[in-house]
Amino acid sequence: QEDDDSCSDYGSCDKPGTASGRPVPDGNVLFPDIFHTDHLLFYERFKAYQDYILADCKASEVKEFTAEYLEKVLEPSGWQAIWRTNVFEVLVEVVDVEYSALKAVVQLSEPFLCESRVSTFTLECMQELLQLKERRIPLQELWVVYDESGEFDQSALAVEHVRFFYQCIWRTWDEEEEDDFDYFVRCVEPRLRLHYDILEHRVPSDLVANYQNLLSQCEELYRKFLDVRNSISSSDLDSEVENVSMVEGLRLYEKIEHLKQKLKLIENPLLRYVFGYQKCSGLQAKGLRATGTKVTHVVSSSVTTSLLQSLIRDKLCPESCSEELEIQFHNDPLVAVNACYEGDTVIICPGHYVVDGVFCIADSVELEGYGMPDDIVIEKRGKGDNFVDCTGANVRISSLKLVQHDAVEGILNVHCGKTTLKNCVLQCETTGITVRTSAELVMENSDLYGAKGAGVEIYPGSTCILLNNGIHHCKEGILIKNFLDEHYDIPKITMVNNMIHNNGGYGVVLVRPTMPSDVKDASAETKKGIFAFLEETPETSKSSIPSFKLFGYFVQLLMTFLLFSDLGNIQPTQSADGTTCIEGFRQGVQPQCVTDELDLRDQAEISEQTEGNYEVANELGAASAKKSQMSKKRLSKLGITEADDDLMSQEMFVSIVGNQFKWNGEGSFGTFLF
Repeated sequence: QEDDDSCSDYGSCDKPGTASGRPVPDGNVLFPDIFHTDHLLFYERFKAYQDYILADCKASEVKEFTAEYLEKVLEPSGWQAIWRTNVFEVLVEVVDVEYSALKAVVQLSEPFLCESRVSTFTLECMQELLQLKERRIPLQELWVVYDESGEFDQSALAVEHVRFFYQCIWRTWDEEEEDDFDYFVRCVEPRLRLHYDILEHRVPSDLVANYQNLLSQCEELYRKFLDVRNSISSSDLDSEVENVSMVEGLRLYEKIEHLKQKLKLIENPLLRYVFGYQKCSGLQAKGLRATGTKVTHVVSSSVTTSLLQSLIRDKLCPESCSEELEIQFHNDPLVAVNACYEGDTVIICPGHYVVDGVFCIADSVELEGYGMPDDIVIEKRGKGDNFVDCTGANVRISSLKLVQHDAVEGILNVHCGKTTLKNCVLQCETTGITVRTSAELVMENSDLYGAKGAGVEIYPGSTCILLNNGIHHCKEGILIKNFLDEHYDIPKITMVNNMIHNNGGYGVVLVRPTMPSDVKDASAETKKGIFAFLEETPETSKSSIPSFKLFGYFVQLLMTFLLFSDLGNIQPTQSADGTTCIEGFRQGVQPQCVTDELDLRDQAEISEQTEGNYEVANELGAASAKKSQMSKKRLSKLGITEADDDLMSQEMFVSIVGNQFKWNGEGSFGTFLF
């Protein structure tokens, strides 16, 4: 069997569920080696429970089916095992197996080998304990001793399957659940998948902790419920005490059912993340402090005199500041953020900070790096978590480098409110930034890379402003979620001067359902709204170029100008030879002709970049127009023939200017149909 790091539910083996692991030292030289069976792969356990042990049994038949399986594969005697409890370990010999009870009849091996946390477990004490237990030990407490002959390989696996099932899969209340459904499909498979998802760090640690907490609560309440139910006397149900017990029993039962439903949500791989997101989006803001004061939190691993003087000069006591500042010092940025209230500021000094937790920012807080982003690194070590969750009305993050490792979820999640990201570097692991419905993201002068999903994921009804950023070496650059459903609003997206390059797929991807009708007729109207800032000059409006080509011509021409001039400082003119040129009004810039300055290679490159902007805007504009058409049809069916122009003229792009799309594996824009 391979080591723990290689365990995966995608592993392979010639005989699923039958391979026995190599022996490993027990840790104490007194004990013989045991079979190493606790690192079985997902599919090995899956096949064993589905094909050999449980099949299509009901919950009430689990013990019976397990006993039948053990009768076929478990040797009734002649093998040794280590009996393990929380207090001691002792070597025993199995002399018989009671299959129906899932227990083994044992005796102490000779010589007597025992290891305990207390010194009172002598040979006599252990013999007395066995007498009290009638020498019958649950199979899940036994670890089979390794035997080179191979005779007990299947016995070791059988004991492991029993142990794992009752430790990780079985719940004490399962037997009272409905018996009309296949127990394996209903309970075993989802719990087994969850177990391996947790082992392989595919579930956020907060969700794992929540699941374990819910499970503990449910088990405790179920024990109380059983006590109450057993205490009710069948002979005197009319007594006041019995009535109180019945009311208490019903109350406990309702609580248990509520907890069981929560457990099932997390066990379901399709629903567990919905459950998790609801938890995150429900973060409660602290608001202002009772005193009304705002605190500046300074984070530094160590504070030197020079650093303190610089902070006082630049941040803490600038000349323009006339108010007294309350300052708190921390050495952990996560602790500083958790201590924040509405309006607080966190200043993070240069250093490399390693955190194991999630930044949950529910108030309007500013996180500011004091220096260059590469000098202020916050590295996330905990597996399976978000890095930063934002729900605050106005969260500002600047001059930081965020590094994510071994993650399940994205590096930044904007659930609601507005988050502004400036001059930051984001080294992602899974998804990059997610902007959820009704949330707003402003990302400026930042660099994002390394996402195994999309660099930026935009949900319907959100607002996303991307200015002067680099988004590269991700699976996809920007992914826009389907917004064509009648319940969704069109997202508002601004893209200006971004460099989207070296992504494995497309620069921009739109996810939408397959539509039966063509939307080309609506695209021309949409272009007019999207590119409202483009106007035809009198000279070109009389051109004989067809209108569609004319539109593309002006887009390409003006996008070329934008690479060399500010939009507000240029206007097209005619040169002496009739070539279109630019007049520059910036100081020190003389009027010059583009065609005279650019060589053919530069022109081709700029044309490619311009076409990328045009393609993205055109395709998304067509989808936006389709959304408008669908809305009009729905209103028409309701008898509404005139709609608010502001509502019906929603456009996806507020602006798309100067973006460069280079070396993306599939091109500038793509559509994922479902």
